[in-house]
Amino acid sequence: MKRYEHGLVLGKFYPPHAGHHHLVETARDQCERLTVLVCAASVESVPLADRVAWMREVHPDVTVVGAVDDTHMDVHDPAVWDAHMAVFTAAVPERVDAVFTSEAYGEELGRRFGAASVLVDPDRTLFPVSGTAVRKDPVGCWDFLRPPVRAALARRVVVLGAESTGTTTLARALTGHYRDRGGIWARTAYVAEYGREYSERKLAALRARWPGAAWEDVTFITEDFPLIAEAQNDREEAAARTGSPVLLCDTDSFATTVWHERYVGGRNPLVEEIADRTAHHLWLLTDHEGVAFEDDGLRDGEELRPWMTERFRAELTRTGRRFVEITGPPEARLAAAVAAVDELLATGWDFAAPLPETR
Repeated sequence: MKRYEHGLVLGKFYPPHAGHHHLVETARDQCERLTVLVCAASVESVPLADRVAWMREVHPDVTVVGAVDDTHMDVHDPAVWDAHMAVFTAAVPERVDAVFTSEAYGEELGRRFGAASVLVDPDRTLFPVSGTAVRKDPVGCWDFLRPPVRAALARRVVVLGAESTGTTTLARALTGHYRDRGGIWARTAYVAEYGREYSERKLAALRARWPGAAWEDVTFITEDFPLIAEAQNDREEAAARTGSPVLLCDTDSFATTVWHERYVGGRNPLVEEIADRTAHHLWLLTDHEGVAFEDDGLRDGEELRPWMTERFRAELTRTGRRFVEITGPPEARLAAAVAAVDELLATGWDFAAPLPETR
């Protein structure tokens, strides 16, 4: 197999899929150095920076650069080719010895770079997928996506509510419901409430010094809550990378902003900033009405449940988050939650159309 000094792979990667990764890996194996050029148009809805980050994560042993290319594709128009080449050579100014593509235009691209053209799986027999197919049906193409893209596309659903209102019960039941659908849904992930784990450690540490300590002896300070919010985000991100198109979360970093009010009073801007770092898509607010308060050793403040329910409702509304209130007996709550999540999934992913192409 011939080896090249410097190879080039370029494309929109809107979004990256298994066919793209096979192309990059094939090129990498035939080159001393490989550059991947990600070209994004301004009209597209996945930011260039995200695509570059995804490709760098999946291919840490190649150079990945990005460029904005707002010229439509017309392989029959020399002026269009000139416009594209101006973008390509500005982004990759060094000599290119081989260009690797799965497209018929690869030969002309190689000629314009003064490089060899290497065609890789043009009929998509190894990986029958395309960017168009992924944009149209991410769920149907889920197995062709690598972890960072799955994490970005997963619809994240949060169950939140006051103490002892069935949030954990509902989140687990929802997870079981989607896993039971089989296929890719069998991988549906559940993210537990990190704040509870943090609370258990606080109580254990206090009991190590004072064996008779109880939950009411535990105190929280404002600095605890950014730690909880960060860890919750990190655990969600890890779960979304390996799960199905829906991720079920038992509370989230946004809920931590209200828990800060509950235990410390007032607001913590850092917690709110952390909460805004992760995009969630639906919140399910569990009502306290009709749910008996159960003291499991890490709960108190039964009388505060109406206040907390209202605070969650008010903050969800104020911040423009999409939410559904979940009420009634357990069976009705699960049915309402499933209906809300299915409606979210049915709305699709709404990718903006790329620039037109003439080939």
